[in-house]
Amino acid sequence: MERQEIVDEIIEVLRTVRTVDPSRLENVTEETDFLTDMNMPSTELINIAAKVEQKFDVEFEDDDIDSLGSTVKDVVDLIIKAKARGVS
Repeated sequence: MERQEIVDEIIEVLRTVRTVDPSRLENVTEETDFLTDMNMPSTELINIAAKVEQKFDVEFEDDDIDSLGSTVKDVVDLIIKAKARGVS
């Protein structure tokens, strides 16, 4: 899966989060910051991580969540890492 495809899927996940203003989903890139660009409370990142796990059928390690940054790129990287870890 290409990085842009992952970003597009993350945007779809964000559409289901009630604290996300839909107008802020225009022009989302990997550099978009959930906290500053989307004005999202930091506690919402855990909710998004859980929704992303379901959407991409992956499981994040606790350490991954603890060190998760606040940009879309950070989530994309985490998804790729989790998918790679799932390959045996």
